[in-house]
Parts: sequence; C-alpha cells; structure tokens
Amino acid sequence: MVDVDTPPNFSRLPEPFVGALRELARTRRLLVALDFDGTLAPEVDDPEAARALPEARAAVLRLNAMPNTRVALVSGRALASLIQVSGLPDSVLLVGSHGIELRLDSPDDQIGLNTAEVKRVGVLGDVLGEVADSIDQVWLEPKPAGFALHTRLATEHDSRIAHLVALSETAAELDDLTVREGKNVLEFSVRSTTKGEALEHLREYTKATAVFYAGDDVTDEDAFAALGADDVGLKSGDGPTLANFRVPGPIDVARAINLLADLREGDVHEQ
Repeated sequence: MVDVDTPPNFSRLPEPFVGALRELARTRRLLVALDFDGTLAPEVDDPEAARALPEARAAVLRLNAMPNTRVALVSGRALASLIQVSGLPDSVLLVGSHGIELRLDSPDDQIGLNTAEVKRVGVLGDVLGEVADSIDQVWLEPKPAGFALHTRLATEHDSRIAHLVALSETAAELDDLTVREGKNVLEFSVRSTTKGEALEHLREYTKATAVFYAGDDVTDEDAFAALGADDVGLKSGDGPTLANFRVPGPIDVARAINLLADLREGDVHEQ
C-alpha cells in the first residue's frame, strides 16, 4: 500500500497514485463509489450537521455530469439521513444502511421488513434503549432494520461499558443479529448486508468496467475487499486497510476525486 501525502498542487501527488488514477480514468464505464462521513465530510458530533466539503461536492457533481460515469454514495447512514446531509441530485446513486436501502434510478427500490423482522426490531429497540438511557451521553439512532448506538460524546470508560452491555444484552435476547463496530458507534441489524455486497450490486447495475472506492471506516473494508485488479481503493485516515492507497482525510479525498475528474474529462470514455 502507498501512503499518499497530498499537497494542494495535484501535480505533486505521488506518481504511483496519479498513474493509477490516470489508468482508471480511461476505462469505458466508470463507477465512483464513496463513503460519506469521514470521507467526503469531516466527522462531527451531530451526525445531521455533517456536510461534504465544498471541494468534494464540486468533484462529485463534475464526475456525475460526465458521460459513461456514475457516482454513488455508500453509507451506513439510513437513506433518509444520507439524502438530507448529502443534498445531491437524484442522478447520484445512494446506498444507505450498509446496502439495505437503495436509491437507484427507480423509486421502487425500498426495504420491506417482514412481520418477524419488525417484531425483532421492536425487541432490539427496547434492549438498546435501556442501555442508552442508563449511560450518560450515549444515544440511539433508529435504522431501517435496527439501531446504531452512538458513544462519541461519552467518556472512554462509559463508551466501553455501553458497548459491552449492549453486546451482552442483545445477545441474550436475540439470535443472528448483524453487529458492526465503527468509530464510536455499534450498529445492530436484523438483516445482514455489507458495503462489499452493495458495491458488487452497483457494479452490476451500472455495468462498470472499473470502480473507484473511497472510505474511512472498518465497514468500508468489505468494499475494498470487493475491488478487482482494474479498480482503485482509497483509504481516508488511519487504521489497517485493504485499500491500495491512503490519504490523511476528507480534504485529500476531495483533491483525489478532483484529479480523477480532471483526468477523465475529454478522455476515451467519450468515444
């Protein structure tokens, strides 16, 4: 993996990364799939206050307007929240709740829980609600097929206790839950999907000949694992990763996708 130290001048990007983007830009049908929080948008204490950096939003809109190029956001957020914070046109594909919810070109792609799943979500909400109510600065976010237990504002000790109690109590009440650990959050779902599965669905849906994926969290590793030899993965921030390139944070992701847009404009994808 190459660690990419990204100065403001695109021309000073390390040549291996520039070369990978240059080759990617030549593909016939390009899918640019991006996580939102920590990738396009800096992390904030209030999730609903998150917004993509202006430079990142500009790059997304440029790429989205190009022929034979599709842009998708792939997020752990519920779809309604992703729509609100991203503020992007309907032509941008959206994946919420790690692949459970989709906004593609048809409005008919919606989640539908069966009766048993609805009952399990109710039990899950009761259990996690008690955990959140009992520990200071811990709160619960409803998801379409479960809940996210947020501990960003809690002390390190309280966060650790909240995670341990939540895992123990939910395991005692419900079998076969999908649990994902992110940055200061535990997500519980009665359905199992991953960002890797979502990315494969998007690849097939868009008929992409190559994919660019950028993400920052543990859950993005499933998407990086789904990338092939002709694809490019970009990790935002620290931590172990399967991505073949890394940048320090969202401003550098914005620079990278702007460079990808520069390289793709007027290239062979128009032929």
